[in-house]
Amino acid sequence: MQDWIKAKDDYLDAPNPRLPDREHFAVLLTNLGDIELPNFVAMDKDGRAILVAEVKGYPHNFKDTKRRKYALLRLIDVLKYATKNLIPFAMLVDKINIEFFRWDGQILSEPILILDTPDVLSYYEPKFNEKSVYDMYLTGLTEGWLRDLASHWNSERPPYNKEMEEIGFLKLIEGGTTKTYY
Repeated sequence: MQDWIKAKDDYLDAPNPRLPDREHFAVLLTNLGDIELPNFVAMDKDGRAILVAEVKGYPHNFKDTKRRKYALLRLIDVLKYATKNLIPFAMLVDKINIEFFRWDGQILSEPILILDTPDVLSYYEPKFNEKSVYDMYLTGLTEGWLRDLASHWNSERPPYNKEMEEIGFLKLIEGGTTKTYY
């Protein structure tokens, strides 16, 4: 693993004449050349990234060890190699769970909070358990929940408000928004 990280560091230090056209997130990033963007980012009221997320809808999930490993590595790439500022949270979302992780600038924690996805998102899609929820729709529902936490567009007390406060996420997202990168 260390050799892979060294090779990645060497690659990112080399000049890269082709930077992908990803204008908004480019403001937050220092090196876009070899970084795969997350599915979406949550930002605070000042537009600073506070969370990066990977989403897998039907028929996939993160119980598949290989899929989980590579999703976490993609998130670590963004958190470690691409960002100008420390992004304190990362998230994996599938139809089963929403997992929050903390990033300290060097190490991605084990999940600090695991929520049951249907419990959270059926508040916004009452037939959540009856549908095949694909990536983009699952992303949209998750972003809707996070924007509800940020601005209370749908509820004065969105689902799991207390838990978001306990991990320190609620204070950061208040007045913020999300941005999708599909």
